[in-house]
Amino acid sequence: MGKIIVEAAKKQNTPIQSQDIIVVTHVVVSKAEGNIVNLDDVKPSQKAIEIAQKTNKDPALVEVILQETKDIIRIGQNSIITETNNGIICANSGIDQSNVSGDRRVAPLPKNPNISAENIRQEIKRIIGCEVAIIISDTHGRPFRMGEINIALGVAGLKPIRDRRGEKDLFGYVLKIKQTAIADELASAAELVTGQANEGIPAAIIRGYKYTPSESINNTALTRPKEKDLFR
Repeated sequence: MGKIIVEAAKKQNTPIQSQDIIVVTHVVVSKAEGNIVNLDDVKPSQKAIEIAQKTNKDPALVEVILQETKDIIRIGQNSIITETNNGIICANSGIDQSNVSGDRRVAPLPKNPNISAENIRQEIKRIIGCEVAIIISDTHGRPFRMGEINIALGVAGLKPIRDRRGEKDLFGYVLKIKQTAIADELASAAELVTGQANEGIPAAIIRGYKYTPSESINNTALTRPKEKDLFR
């Protein structure tokens, strides 16, 4: 995956540079890792059949959703809001049917998006010797807003949150709450290039943003702790 990104960037005359942020869509990562499921090979459980009847979904698809689910948060008329095995809360465990060849093939989220991001980062570093940051993104809806945006599923090489608590505003007020989800904002910005339909652009380069590098791999930094979640 890293080699493909490096070669594609060079081919379009925008070679990867040090401190670049590369946002990669989750579907292409799942494809590269062989994480694709043929629904014809899936035998739905009784629970999947019952949920499928409530949500008007394919029972085989619901079974794949359940296999990727730690907890079911809500079941709606046409969606299942879940907490995935990696702790990400999203619709249908993030199972994607778009941009996957074949009517009966779907792409679950990468097994560990942070490890996937780190693997891509290290591969690029080995090839060109540059330190970069990697974000693996996915399209998510929001509880109280129309339309979808892209968010960061996996992050490597940068701190996903900028903690500004303790700083002062223009009038001297000390900020008490401000923590900016940098990784999500960057993922959303990249979506303006990668798109969500037939654009065929699986990755975007963000250049010039001064981020805080990080070597740690933390898959919970962007997930609100359950005890602080007012919406479940």
